[in-house]
Amino acid sequence: MRVLHTSDWHVGRTFHGRDLLADQETALGGLADVVAEERVDVVAVAGDLYDRAVPSGEAVQTCVRVLNRIREAGAQIVLTSGNHDSAARVGAFAEFAAAGGLHLRTRISRLQEPVLLDDEHGPVACYGIPYLEPDPARQVLREHTDVPGAGEVAERGHTAVLTEAMNRVRADLARRPAETRSVVLAHAFVTGGEVGESERTIAVGGVEQVPGSVFSGVDYAALGHLHGPQRLAEHLRYAGSPLAYSFAEAAQRKSVWLVDLDASGLAEVRRRELPVPRRLAAVRGTLQELLTAPEHAAVQDCYLSVVLTDEVRPLEPMRRLQERFPHAVHLEWQPASGRDGVALHYADAVRGRDDRTVAAGFVADCRGSQPSETEQRLLDEALHEVAEVTG
Repeated sequence: MRVLHTSDWHVGRTFHGRDLLADQETALGGLADVVAEERVDVVAVAGDLYDRAVPSGEAVQTCVRVLNRIREAGAQIVLTSGNHDSAARVGAFAEFAAAGGLHLRTRISRLQEPVLLDDEHGPVACYGIPYLEPDPARQVLREHTDVPGAGEVAERGHTAVLTEAMNRVRADLARRPAETRSVVLAHAFVTGGEVGESERTIAVGGVEQVPGSVFSGVDYAALGHLHGPQRLAEHLRYAGSPLAYSFAEAAQRKSVWLVDLDASGLAEVRRRELPVPRRLAAVRGTLQELLTAPEHAAVQDCYLSVVLTDEVRPLEPMRRLQERFPHAVHLEWQPASGRDGVALHYADAVRGRDDRTVAAGFVADCRGSQPSETEQRLLDEALHEVAEVTG
């Protein structure tokens, strides 16, 4: 059986104010192409289908189209919810969706109930563990102890609830035929994973990290939450997000894992890169250099992060930049002299200075140049009026 491991779609997310739905549909549509080309049997989506608990209608329709394309390409879909999702909304109509090959695993009380699929070697059990917020998950697990392997969950925190979830998974797996292979989908922060800038913290109820040993006893653990593709162990991996959601991810090669299971379990894991609808890039220089230098033509169609090094802050820099770089979305001003990088403490900055000097320094810091004679005269007049009012 061949499994495609993906996660963290975050459909509906924006990038520095830019709508990404078209880019997301292009990248995620590439999953259907991979399914067809690689003859994938199952697509495992390990959480964060949406970027918000209440996604927009447009985001939902984008997801529907992508999931339909994957099904039409020939794969079953097993999907669980992440910390950005509303588990109840994602899991709505799960029983009806399963009839069409979309298996939604979002209920904590039923996480030990796998999706059972078959190949020429026998059954494959796919377990979906939704994101477990420690205290609510602990309560639900305590209320459902009438299942094999159930424990008390006496401790609090991410490790305790995920350990209990995996104990229930292993107990169910032990009751099945010996030839049953297993895949677990889980949305969690596993120790050893590299954190990026675009993940929302899940540090709720104590330390957010859980040890990789929690996932022992299964053939493959398809992880979600971290946005960079990562291998923590041969059977323990993050697929990462299909698109870059911060400029820190610009160098990442977004991809999915293709997981092959044979009669004895995990046989091979391969990486398959996804299409990049629009690259990310960063440039640095004065406004005039950026607007005229021919070497910057290569990034004109990229989402662009710009650092301006002009000594004086230019007027309307973003508008002017977007005339050449229509997808410039992020701008910082860092004068070459480094003035903006000096940490100023107000008390130190004004100590021993009169009001006239402080006011002139404020103008210089904000604008990058000292007040003109006319401006200084206006400042003096204003300070004189204040002095008369305050006595």
